[in-house]
Amino acid sequence: MTNKVLVPAALAAAALTAAIPAVAARADAQGEAKLAKILDGRVAGEPVQCLNNYQRRQMQVIDRTALVFKDGDTYYVNRPEGVSFLSWSDVPVFKLSSSDLCAMDMAQLRDRSTGMLGATIVMGKFVPYRKAG
Repeated sequence: MTNKVLVPAALAAAALTAAIPAVAARADAQGEAKLAKILDGRVAGEPVQCLNNYQRRQMQVIDRTALVFKDGDTYYVNRPEGVSFLSWSDVPVFKLSSSDLCAMDMAQLRDRSTGMLGATIVMGKFVPYRKAG
């Protein structure tokens, strides 16, 4: 190959590499905006270590941001390690250390449409958000 071919290819690769962080930042911002909308008018409480079976019946995956569990008027937000892998199409398969879902428990992500296994995430503490006032 000549330099005439290599230079444009190298420039294209560099441009693509430079664009990846911008796309990731935009995806992160979208997830944070969606979470902020869910939590609007709510105040964070003291984090809790575990959620029992009833507290985790309703769960929502927020892309690249968090898992949100709804229990009555309270939302519990968990920002697991490996959050950059989270997608709305993921179904977390929890590996529990007890009957409760706790910080440090792991979840293997499974694609909703294909059933293929993906990344493993490690749960953090659960921050409760309740209506202000």
